[in-house]
Amino acid sequence: MEPPARLRGARGQGVPGWRWSARRDDDRLGDEASGGHAVHGLLDEEKAQIVAVFEEWGEIDRSHCKLAHRGSYLKRVWVSPSSVKRVLAEHGLHLRRPPRAGTSLRRPFPAWATYTKNMIWIYDATHFQSARGISALAVMDLVTRKWLCTNVSAEETSTQVQVAFLAALESEGILEAIEARDASVDLSIDNPARPILLAVSDNGPQMSSGTTREFMAMLAIAQHFGRPGTPKDQAWIESLFGHVKADWPHLDRIVDSAVLRDELELVRRDYNEVRLHTGIGYVTPDDEHEGRGPGIRKARRDGLAAARLRRIAHHRDLRREEAPE
Repeated sequence: MEPPARLRGARGQGVPGWRWSARRDDDRLGDEASGGHAVHGLLDEEKAQIVAVFEEWGEIDRSHCKLAHRGSYLKRVWVSPSSVKRVLAEHGLHLRRPPRAGTSLRRPFPAWATYTKNMIWIYDATHFQSARGISALAVMDLVTRKWLCTNVSAEETSTQVQVAFLAALESEGILEAIEARDASVDLSIDNPARPILLAVSDNGPQMSSGTTREFMAMLAIAQHFGRPGTPKDQAWIESLFGHVKADWPHLDRIVDSAVLRDELELVRRDYNEVRLHTGIGYVTPDDEHEGRGPGIRKARRDGLAAARLRRIAHHRDLRREEAPE
């Protein structure tokens, strides 16, 4: 097709865009209606088979992808999942998703368990890569984040829980207070005058066993369990294990349980006395546990304010000195 004579160049060649110019002159720049049909469009019998497979298998397969494969599995129709979705939409048909279980909420701590030192403890067990069959059970103060003690053992039973808690209670000087209390009060009653502290854990067998429950009741310790399969309910102790393994990676290369026990004790001391903890305002857990945390945080705020005023005064004096007389 050659351009009209009025749109030809000096050498008879078409001016660039001559087709567009011709359509503009004829007022035909608007989009024209599409015509024809896709040569690979679905046949009417295929659409009917898609609807039939949906009616028979929709409640079982519950997805367009499965229905597409179901059709070929039954040797009735061979289409893509998108074609199944499009045909069902044209017929006003929709797949029903299976009902999902409702999201559960974390059970709050009892009202008497205040966020103070030695009121809420959390404990759990972890493993290290090279120490096969060795478990390390840690007890931590949930409020101050102080890592109280660790029990390294080849077993994971209620015995390790008892040993760890007795060591933690003794190190914190709480055993004397427990011996002075009356153990006849029911721990199931939310009585602020009764429990010594609250022990938070997951639903592991060594934590939820009857032996552990009796041991905790004897020591006037109330138990609080997280939701099954929800480790974020024990996020404080999970964070402890995560930071310990990340900051001290050599622990994963220790094979001997005795060496691992000694190294964990050194790591526990550094964690409590050297490492600044974000969750308690960038002080060490030992500072927070011993009551020095608020003073350290206040000193930082006061120091920041004083440094700001000092910088402002310095720059004002500098401008005065540089100002021309």
